[in-house]
Amino acid sequence: MDEQQATTPSDQPEATPPVRVLIVDDHPLFREGLKAALESAEGVRVVAEAERVADVPGAVARSRPNVVIMDLSLPDGSGLEAVRRLCTQEQAPPVLMLTMSDDDGNLLAALQAGARGYLVKGAGREEVLHAVRTVAAGGAVFGGEVAGRITALLAGAKMREAGQLFPELTAREAEVLDLVARGHDNRRIARELVVAEKTVRNHVTHIFEKLHVATRAEAVARARDMGLGDSATP
Repeated sequence: MDEQQATTPSDQPEATPPVRVLIVDDHPLFREGLKAALESAEGVRVVAEAERVADVPGAVARSRPNVVIMDLSLPDGSGLEAVRRLCTQEQAPPVLMLTMSDDDGNLLAALQAGARGYLVKGAGREEVLHAVRTVAAGGAVFGGEVAGRITALLAGAKMREAGQLFPELTAREAEVLDLVARGHDNRRIARELVVAEKTVRNHVTHIFEKLHVATRAEAVARARDMGLGDSATP
């Protein structure tokens, strides 16, 4: 009788490791549903979850994801800030934005921050899975509802006024933000707008609250990321 050839572990084909995903979103039910949708597919594993911008670096260090799925609006700030911080790190995982906002300003800001994909919540399971796998493989992917606007945005064909880029601000707040991004202090802004300096301080406070920033430097960075303050002066 012929001897059966022994099979060693090295003879077995190596299984492809799963795509490791970190979900950053402050809504537990949404995270739960997204995790279930992702893990229902072969080759995708949710390895960690986070709710806040401050939680992202630690979660990335502990779980070593291949892809970070990031919401735009988080309790302690913008997901864009988390993207910018990640992109300064060596071997940072790529980020796929998954958000309610299809606003042109947020889309452009996400691209400039370094996001590799942008989907609007409500995208189907297959679209999200395709995006996760594409981004993990080094590609970039954008939902059909936003892809057509990217070329025009990057070419500057759209108007870049602060009121369009930051729709959460009032017209006056947007005007103040533009002047802040140009490097003007409150006294100079008050002179240019012919208002009291106290009024400018109030506008700046409201801008900080609406943009989820804590300092003037952060507000300037957000504004300049969006193309404001090009004529900045000392």
